[in-house]
Amino acid sequence: MNKIISKRHLFAVSLIIMLSGCKSHVLEKRGERQDHYPTLHNTQTLLFIHGMYLTSESWEAWQAYFEAEGFTTVAPDWPLHELSVTELNALHPDPILGELQLSDVVDHYREALAQLEEKPIAIGHSMGGLIAQILLEENLIAGAIALNSAPPFGVISVEPQFLKANWPMLNPIHSASSPIQMNFEHFQYAFANGMELEAQQAAYDQFMVPESRRVGRATTTSAAIINTEVSRGPLLIVSGGIDRTITPSLNYTNFQIYGNSPAITDYKQFPNRNHWTTNDTGWQTVAAYSLDWIEQNR
Repeated sequence: MNKIISKRHLFAVSLIIMLSGCKSHVLEKRGERQDHYPTLHNTQTLLFIHGMYLTSESWEAWQAYFEAEGFTTVAPDWPLHELSVTELNALHPDPILGELQLSDVVDHYREALAQLEEKPIAIGHSMGGLIAQILLEENLIAGAIALNSAPPFGVISVEPQFLKANWPMLNPIHSASSPIQMNFEHFQYAFANGMELEAQQAAYDQFMVPESRRVGRATTTSAAIINTEVSRGPLLIVSGGIDRTITPSLNYTNFQIYGNSPAITDYKQFPNRNHWTTNDTGWQTVAAYSLDWIEQNR
């Protein structure tokens, strides 16, 4: 989908860039409701979208949780992420992975959606959250829950922890075509801060895979532009209070850009959760809140 960076988007960049860090105290905010706003109706299908450095295996516990509640779930892997974690790491550095772009990933989910019998509710984590926002804008899904969502174009942070967490991927010294493999020490800082060492190591070994830098860097390009003023299904943006990769201030700014949206948009922060919130101890609390939000917005 071709999009043009408008003056409005450029203004948003200049306005937002120096405002990060002042909104981390907001824990919950319910957006406006109007009778004509679309709801989730009786949708019983969930589409899970994983983020960077991960595969669909990261959603297995969530799928089991929601299937026990009567939902049908699907969790397609990104392109070039279909192999096992061991096999994907053994391929590094894979030059084909290095060329993967955000548009390729979004197209992959558009194709997957065309195979479903009903519009699902998407639950996306990190870059998967941004993909869910894009699909929601296009009215390809009934609603979306964006967990620790990567920022759309114009939503920028200059917080030191955000820059440190994302620097290995953003560092211009490295070619955009060179895939990245996050080391354990950086995983501890960017994903698993606050966890016990044994749990950090287990999560890293079980789930982490190499990734395309092009996908991560796409958030500063037209590929990540969101039209926040279209009518679309409900959206919940969820943040973690100790997330360094996508800080709570960055997530709240993501929520704020929907201020003029003619649709339901809500925000929730879990104060003591990190970027690994979907699989860290207590993930069921986030899943239960997501389930309640779905039921409240039918």
